[in-house]
Parts: sequence; structure tokens; C-alpha cells
Amino acid sequence: MPASREEFPEPPGGPEAASHGACLSCPSCGSLHVAQMLGDNGGVSYVCTACGHSWS
Repeated sequence: MPASREEFPEPPGGPEAASHGACLSCPSCGSLHVAQMLGDNGGVSYVCTACGHSWS
């Protein structure tokens, strides 16, 4: 059964807070184009939208 949005509330400050709050850069290429993802086990992972590198 898919999780509802209520189980995963938006970060404080709304959906854009994650992309404009803490400046996160890719450890592989240094790009600032980083997306936050929810991992399979409920943890948080990141992926660089420039080079495709992912990390947690």
C-alpha cells in the first residue's frame, strides 16, 4: 500500500527549503544540483542531477 503524504510531511519551510536551505554539493563533481530522495529503508539519500552520483 503506498504511503500517504501525511506520513512524510514537507520539511520546515516548504518543499523548496531543502533545495535552497543548506547548500549541498556533489562529492563527485562539485555540482550544487542535488536532489534529496527517500531511501528504501526510510533513510535519506541524495543524488546529483548533473552527474548521477548518489550517496547518503
